[in-house]
Amino acid sequence: MPSSWPRPPLLSYARTSPRAPRGCRRRLVLPPDLPAALGCDAVGIPAEHGQRIIDALPRTGCVFADDRHWWWIVPSGSHLGVSWPGFTQYSVGAQLTTPSAHDPRLIHRPHDSPYTPPLPLYFAACHIGAA
Repeated sequence: MPSSWPRPPLLSYARTSPRAPRGCRRRLVLPPDLPAALGCDAVGIPAEHGQRIIDALPRTGCVFADDRHWWWIVPSGSHLGVSWPGFTQYSVGAQLTTPSAHDPRLIHRPHDSPYTPPLPLYFAACHIGAA
């Protein structure tokens, strides 16, 4: 990498273009010591439900948050055969496209696996959506 290129961000996200304005496509980046052998997607849930979802889950992987959403890392393909509730956002490859005033930051970091099991997350989201 030439020395004139910008250094990789120290935060837990990466924009797909170094000049991309806030709210453009950006990718959540996992901590380097948490391998994502199954690939990773992200499930976004409005921020006002974030803590309630975490409290309902038996196990939580990496969770990122910005001013509008909390993003749970799930294995790639966790959307196949599943209709996530309408208020959620499913992001293939953890590529975020929703506008936000703040860049997402890592707010929950597990010690062993980056993944939140998708079925308990799905059931918790459905429960919140029905409430």
